[in-house]
Amino acid sequence: MLHATCCGNTSLNNLASVTRYSLWTRPVSSRRGEHSAGVQRQYSGTAGRIENSQIGVFLCYAGHGGSAFIDRELYVPQAWTDDRARCEAAGIPESVEFATKPQIACSMLERALDAGVPCGWVTGDEVYGGDRQLRLWLESRAQPFVLAVAKNEPLWWEGPTSMRADKIAQALPARAWRRLSAGAGAKGERLYDWALTPLWRLQITAEERRFGHYLLVRRSLDEKREHAYYVVYAPRSKATRQTLVNVAGRRWEIEVGFEAAKGECGLDQYEVRRWQGWYRHITLALLAHAALVTLRVQGKKHLTVRCR
Repeated sequence: MLHATCCGNTSLNNLASVTRYSLWTRPVSSRRGEHSAGVQRQYSGTAGRIENSQIGVFLCYAGHGGSAFIDRELYVPQAWTDDRARCEAAGIPESVEFATKPQIACSMLERALDAGVPCGWVTGDEVYGGDRQLRLWLESRAQPFVLAVAKNEPLWWEGPTSMRADKIAQALPARAWRRLSAGAGAKGERLYDWALTPLWRLQITAEERRFGHYLLVRRSLDEKREHAYYVVYAPRSKATRQTLVNVAGRRWEIEVGFEAAKGECGLDQYEVRRWQGWYRHITLALLAHAALVTLRVQGKKHLTVRCR
């Protein structure tokens, strides 16, 4: 199994400047038939439609130097785990039980954190941000996070009464918004309007009060004025708007990583059906991608030294 330490200390040191874990769910490959491990008709974000596919949960390690995947798990739907004969035919171990994507993510994060892999922030999309149990588990480990949530996510704002994320955003005054860059993109700086407001939480001890809970809202500058919402947990001393915007803006790195792993390492180019074959192929492809990222980072460092 490829765990959080898979890249080795040398690779992680090359990547680590401001370190983050990013959690994302991706269809690895569209599949025909019903015999490939874990395959079923399910929504594919890549294709933008429901199709027959295998879904993987991926943990990406991102720093200023670069980013690489350090763990992966195949999502096995409950329709599969309820049919042990089907699982056996696909080589899925009897020990594998149904787990939601956030539950899989929690196990992956626990492996990485317990292995001592440094992590400043955890980020992820709505699948993970909307899971309250995952958020509470991260808080129990004092692990800062910036997790996307849906517009109807219930949150405590000015007291212990639930209010939807989009309703909180609508109640914010005009002065609450600032135009900031979420990082450079292919077409220049990715500018959005951002608002940050504290969320209410009963905090009794001094250690609890050292951390704050916030709602970060992103608003597009076009006519659609589309909004995105993030729940934040972080030390109050680190919870500046620009810092949180920078963390939220690193989402593009995993997209770039997937495209590179597919194009350069054949991540989605496989014909295997069985559980073991899937893990072998995905593991080797991600390991090759991590090696390429490390070599690029080292090359940039050497070039910088020579230029000086």
